[in-house]
Amino acid sequence: MSPGSVGSIRLMGVPVRVHFTFVLILIFLAVSGIGNNQSAGNNALFLLALMASVVLHELGHAFATSRCGIKTLEVVMYPTGGVARLERPAKPREEFWIAAAGPLVNLALAGLIVAVLYSHNRALDFAAFEQSGDANLADRIALANLILAGFNLLPAFPMDGGRMLRAVLSRIRSEPEATSIAAFSGRVLAISLGTYGLFYVPMLALIAFFIYLGAESEGVASRRRSLSQGVPVRAAMMTEYRTLSHASTFHDAADLLLSTAQQDFPVVHGDQVIGLLSRNALLRGMAVEGPQSYIAGFMDREFTSVSPDTELSVVVALMAQGSACLAVMQDGRMVGLLTSENLSQFLLLRSAGLQLAEG
Repeated sequence: MSPGSVGSIRLMGVPVRVHFTFVLILIFLAVSGIGNNQSAGNNALFLLALMASVVLHELGHAFATSRCGIKTLEVVMYPTGGVARLERPAKPREEFWIAAAGPLVNLALAGLIVAVLYSHNRALDFAAFEQSGDANLADRIALANLILAGFNLLPAFPMDGGRMLRAVLSRIRSEPEATSIAAFSGRVLAISLGTYGLFYVPMLALIAFFIYLGAESEGVASRRRSLSQGVPVRAAMMTEYRTLSHASTFHDAADLLLSTAQQDFPVVHGDQVIGLLSRNALLRGMAVEGPQSYIAGFMDREFTSVSPDTELSVVVALMAQGSACLAVMQDGRMVGLLTSENLSQFLLLRSAGLQLAEG
């Protein structure tokens, strides 16, 4: 579960979670609607319709992802839109259509409302937001979907348009170069929106902040993927590490934590690895059970393992999904340990080596 997300519903088999910042945006919109020419019930209906539009937007992505044979592990709703965690990175052609699916859903919803209004001899009122009222609820929902589609089609990360831009550029540029251009566009957009928001619309400044973070994190993730492509796990894994017995206590684990640089410990029973104990689990166990209790009840028995020949870029994606420590297994035997710390150190050294070679 992504940090900061609250609640969870499952739609089309995909867990959909809401980040607390998205809730804050909804509260702001609800408060902003008080005092207009609309009833409280009408304001609530608009907010529910807006949230449903955003969720349907993300389900459009999830549907396109499934058509490409990629499983969506989770969708988290942020102020700038939803972020989906996929079981593998999409190829450029796949990414283009996956990114386009969300805005197409919003355009379809807006088109459906416009068609219904037309059947009642009404045209879409483009000034509906200026005079919000109970009579123009449908107009505001249609306009909100048009705004969602237009905003997401901006060619800048982390919006869908940025991903579409990267997919197109990847046909003529390398993936890191294409990502760098889309991320730069995202940062320029964020600075522009933030500057305007500071003087006129403070909420835009907050949204700009999230856009900048999203563009920056996408650029970093792309750089990490580029540095790890074609490199096996065995090149970065730790080969010298300490283990704990299944009969060890939290006191034993704390002694190892203090006397070594390790923060994650394989738990073994004979020659078999039966779990991993992280520092957080160690501290939680000591607080709940006490130092003389056994670690077996707090270790992670469903730990993730990889082969030493697995490409490191695959592991980078795994760790981005929350796996802070991986057991490296070969023929049923543990041959190494890969943590987020030593992976970062390896990529830092590799980056420095490549820069030295290029210089």
